[in-house]
Amino acid sequence: MKNIIILGTGGLAAQLTFYIEDNNSKVGNEDKINILGYIDYEYNIEKYWKRYNFKTPVLCDVDSYIPKENEEVLLAISNVKFRNKMIDILVKKNARIGSFIHSTVIISKSQKFGFGNIVMPFCEIEPNSQVGDNNILTPFSFISHDSIVGSGNFLSKAGIAGHTEVGNNNYFGLGSVVIPNVKIGNNNVIIAGTVVNESVNDDTTVFYQYKEQVLGIPK
Repeated sequence: MKNIIILGTGGLAAQLTFYIEDNNSKVGNEDKINILGYIDYEYNIEKYWKRYNFKTPVLCDVDSYIPKENEEVLLAISNVKFRNKMIDILVKKNARIGSFIHSTVIISKSQKFGFGNIVMPFCEIEPNSQVGDNNILTPFSFISHDSIVGSGNFLSKAGIAGHTEVGNNNYFGLGSVVIPNVKIGNNNVIIAGTVVNESVNDDTTVFYQYKEQVLGIPK
C-alpha cells in the first residue's frame, strides 16, 4: 500500500479522492493507496475541504510541509501556473511527487511515461507515444499513437490525435481535440470544444472551431 498526500482541497482534489477510492475497490492490497490527508492553506479549509466532506484532515500548508520517506504528494491543481509554483516548492523540499493511473486506463507498454502524472478513468495512451512529467488527464482523455506530449499539461476530457507534438504547460479545455500532425507550443489555453487544426506557437488562447452545417435527411 502506498501512502499519499493530496495537494489541494478543491474540485479536482475531490475528483482525485473519488477515483482513488474507486480504484482501491478494484485492485489488490499491494496496489491500494492510503490517503493520509491534504495540503492546503487555512483559508481554503472552510471554502473547499468542508464542502467535499473529505475523510482525512488538512495536515498543513505547502510552506510548512515536511516530507517523509514513506509518502508521496499528488498535485490536484488545475491551474497550470499555480501547479508549477507548488511543484517548485515541493522540489526544493525534496518531496516525492507521485503518479496515479486508474486501473481502467488503457496504456501501451511501448510508450515512454514520466513522473508525477495523474491519469483518471477511461483514458487511453496509445503505442509509441511519449508523455513527460506532471500532466493531468481527466476521464476519457486520450493521447494517440506516435504523439509527443511534454510536461505540465492539463487535458480536460481532451484528445491528442496521432503524430502530434505538444509542448509544456498547456491547458486543453473540456472536449477540445487536436487533429493529427499538428504542433502545439507552450503555455497555451485551448478553449473548451475547440478543434485545433493548425499548429500553435506559445502563449496563445485558441478558440477556433470548425464551421459545421446540420443536415436533416427526410425518411
